[in-house]
Amino acid sequence: MSVLKPASDLLIGVGLRHPHFTEALTTPSHIDFVEVHSENFFAEGGASQSILRRAAENYGISLHSTSMGLGSAQGVPEHYLRRLKRLADDFQPILMSDHACFTWSQLNGKTVHSGDLLPLAYNEQTLVVLAHNIDRMQQVLGRSVLVENLSAYIQYSQTSMSEDEFLVRLWELTGCHLLLDLNNILVTANNVTAVEPLQFAKQWLNNIPCDIVGEIHLAGFTDVSPGQLVVDDHSQPVSLQGWNLYRLALQRFGKVPTLIEWDNNLPSWDTLLSEADKARQIGEQVFDAVPLASRKPMHE
Repeated sequence: MSVLKPASDLLIGVGLRHPHFTEALTTPSHIDFVEVHSENFFAEGGASQSILRRAAENYGISLHSTSMGLGSAQGVPEHYLRRLKRLADDFQPILMSDHACFTWSQLNGKTVHSGDLLPLAYNEQTLVVLAHNIDRMQQVLGRSVLVENLSAYIQYSQTSMSEDEFLVRLWELTGCHLLLDLNNILVTANNVTAVEPLQFAKQWLNNIPCDIVGEIHLAGFTDVSPGQLVVDDHSQPVSLQGWNLYRLALQRFGKVPTLIEWDNNLPSWDTLLSEADKARQIGEQVFDAVPLASRKPMHE
C-alpha cells in the first residue's frame, strides 16, 4: 500500500524513472510522493513491482497512465482496465491520472494502439466519447481519476470550443478533476496562438473554476528559435515562465498536489529534488502571504 508521509500540507512529488531507482529507495528525501507510469508496472510480481513496493514504504504513489486513450471512439480495452485496476488495488495510489487524448482505433479489423498521445478535436461528439469512457473507467476502478490537458501542435477545423471550456464541461459531466499541466499550456500558446504565452496561460486559468484542479504538473522544454515548433519534451528545468505561472496557479487554486516531471536528458536525483524544493518554497511564499479565502482571478 502507498504510504503518504507529507512534509507539509502542500504535497510535492517528482516523477520516478529507472536511473533514479537506487537513490530514491536508499537516500532519504523530503518529497511527499513519486509518480510512475502505470503501464511499466502492469506485470505482476518481478522486479518492477518489487521496486514500486519499496518506494511505497517511503512515499505516496501516483499512477500516471499514458496508454489508456480515454478519448478513443474505439473505447478503452477491458484487458487494459483490468490490469490498471489490479495495480491500483495492490498499491492504493494517492493519485491516478491520464490524458485527454485518443490512442486506440481499428485498422483492418484489428484494435491497434497509436504508441503516442493523439489530440482531440474539442467538440460535442468527442466530449460525449471522452465522458463515456471516463465513466466506464471510473466504474471499473471504483475511484476517480484526474485527466490532464495535452500540449497542442495543430488545431482541428472540427473544434467548436476552447480547450478550457471543453475540460470544464468534462468535469461537469463526469466529476473527473483536472490534472493541470502548466507547461503544456505554455507549449500550446507558443505553437497555436499569437498571444504572449504567459498572458494566454493566465487567461486559460481564469476561465476554469477554482475547485476543478486536482493536481499540477511542472516541467520544462527545449528552447527553439522564434517561429519553430515547441515540443513538450520534459528535458529541461522548469522555465521562469513556468514558475511564474505556478505561483499564480497556487494563488487561484490553493494547495494542490504538485509534481515535477523530467523524462528526457534526465538530471541527477539531487537536481530533481532541487526542482521540488523550488516548488515547495514558492508554495510557502504564496500561502504565507495569501489566505485561501482570498483566492480570486489573476490580473492581466
